[in-house]
Amino acid sequence: MADGTLKQVNPFSGTEVWTVPGRGNRPLRAAGAPPVPLLPGASADTCNFCEARKLRTPPEKSRLVATGEGYEILRDAMPEELDTTVAEFRRVPNLFEIVSYDYWQKNYGYEMPDTRREHMERYLADPAGREHVLATVRTRLTAAGLEADLPEPELLQYAPAYFGGGHDVIIARRHFVEGAQRSDQIAGSGSLTPEEHFRFIAFTVDSLRDLVEQHTYARYVVVFQNWLSPAGASFEHLHKQLVAIDERGVNAETETAKLRQNVNLYNDWGVNHAFYQNLVIAENEHAILTAGVGHRYPTMTVYSKSRASEPWLHTAEEVRGVSDLLHAAHAATGAEVATNEEWHYRPVDLDVPMPWRINLKWRISTLAGFEGGTQIYVNTLSPFDVRDRVTASLRTLRSGGTVSASLRIAEECTPAPNLLLYNPNLER
Repeated sequence: MADGTLKQVNPFSGTEVWTVPGRGNRPLRAAGAPPVPLLPGASADTCNFCEARKLRTPPEKSRLVATGEGYEILRDAMPEELDTTVAEFRRVPNLFEIVSYDYWQKNYGYEMPDTRREHMERYLADPAGREHVLATVRTRLTAAGLEADLPEPELLQYAPAYFGGGHDVIIARRHFVEGAQRSDQIAGSGSLTPEEHFRFIAFTVDSLRDLVEQHTYARYVVVFQNWLSPAGASFEHLHKQLVAIDERGVNAETETAKLRQNVNLYNDWGVNHAFYQNLVIAENEHAILTAGVGHRYPTMTVYSKSRASEPWLHTAEEVRGVSDLLHAAHAATGAEVATNEEWHYRPVDLDVPMPWRINLKWRISTLAGFEGGTQIYVNTLSPFDVRDRVTASLRTLRSGGTVSASLRIAEECTPAPNLLLYNPNLER
């Protein structure tokens, strides 16, 4: 507009967003409590996701450990095995499921696979394991305001949720950065090294594949990361969540209708449009990072260039390419900014291809009556503001070795049409 107001419409969702001039220079960080010095041992014992509190979470499904030859995934650890290795990342059931085990069992007649049931029986037969499960159930009931002082048989009726459920959490080892001295030095995704972040993403992809294969009634597994309490995090400790659901989700359904009309949708209105508008932030051989258009919050999107539509069908090199750009986006954002990370990929029952893509949203504003009354969303930052802030930061981070050296930033990215290879109709 003539006054500088920028009106955007998201080409995938139809969401309308306005950016009003003069508001883009505000700091991203929300005011919080002043930092305090950390007490001895706080780095491993601050919240229930910390290393020293492994039994405060439900029974572990898998963990990623470093070995002399690289990394290895260990599955279904027993209580006595939890301290025999150091878990860089752990996968555990969510104590409070969004979609419960009862939901699947009562609505679909779901029964957990034999391997999961055998592990549950083995765990409950172990005295320490049984007590761990009972304590977990009591915690759940108490938090819900229900009677927790029940006979063991009644408590154990809740046990299957913690072995065969469809809501998992991926927990990082560190609560604070290495050598932290203050309470505000928490370890976010951008605080990891590019290699650590790749292992985080690859481990999440392994967990996603496992849920897709085990929950045969699920049409989709939602993958997301809430960072800091303004973004919905219960614990300000780095973690991702995976939730199996029996729908594709509103976003997927909306985009699928448009995709059926134009299978090249994500090239035309994602990456190609970003090049035309100079909204490409960075890229590498396997992925590209753009500033998003028409999002309720300032957003960056990582698109995979792979021919595969599902994360678990990507090669390790392709996953690394996506991870490096996502890590760079987090590092440029900073751990002090509340964010949501949202994964999107082709649902298992969808017959048209779509690329794996990840949105990183900056939760720097609060939706209010104007948005509710008009369904028009006001952002303090335009896509161009996001591009300028992030590209400037990435140049500094790359020169300092914080992010992958393989990143090409802004003008280093050569414009080319249809870089996303998911569309089989394009000639290569």
